[in-house]
Amino acid sequence: MNKTLTGKLAHLAGANAEFQVAADYTRRGHRLVAQRWRSKAGEVDLIFNNDGDEVIFVEVKKARNFSDAARRISARQQQRICLAAEEYLGTQPRGALTPMRVDAAFVNGFGEVHILENAIGDF
Repeated sequence: MNKTLTGKLAHLAGANAEFQVAADYTRRGHRLVAQRWRSKAGEVDLIFNNDGDEVIFVEVKKARNFSDAARRISARQQQRICLAAEEYLGTQPRGALTPMRVDAAFVNGFGEVHILENAIGDF
């Protein structure tokens, strides 16, 4: 398989994983406010609001199994996500006082979704 096709398949698999995770959060009553939100620090896969005014930042990883997906979020990537979240909160009326959390969502090879809430530093 050539590199272009492999890259396109990986992109589509990632987009599908994000779609599955977004559907899971939506079913649980969260409202999607941004997808693939870009900042100077990097990209946040999904951003939701819950019933209150909490902002939920979600990093999505797809792999054959959940543990492989979890290992794909490096310390450097965790830092980038936190910096991007700070930048996003700067756009909110309450700024850094906005309630927030960072979740990691993993999708395995069977399409099952596992969400780890308040994930930064926990995997």
